[in-house]
Parts: sequence; structure tokens; C-alpha cells
Amino acid sequence: MYEYELYRTTSAELIRRADAERELGRARLVRRAARRSGHGDPEGKVVEGDRTRFAPAA
Repeated sequence: MYEYELYRTTSAELIRRADAERELGRARLVRRAARRSGHGDPEGKVVEGDRTRFAPAA
């Protein structure tokens, strides 16, 4: 009977660890998707501070 309880305890711990790893993976995917939300946007971002890159129009 002791072996069975030890097996159940170990099994429950492994299931908890797997769930935690799964949640971490989901959180990583969400963060990665949030960073890439503007990636590939045809309009892109406009940088206002760097106006000295081009010569002024005539």
C-alpha cells in the first residue's frame, strides 16, 4: 500500500509540474505575439526625433 501512495504522490507532482510548464509556454507565446503585433505592418512606425537623416526639400 505504501508503494501505491508514493506512486500517486509522485504522479500528482509530475502532473502539477507539467501544468506549470505548459502555462509558462503559453505566457511566452502571448508575450512574443504582443511584441510582434506591429511586425509586418505596411505603414510601420514613424520616428519623429530623427529629422536630420535627409536633406531638406528644395
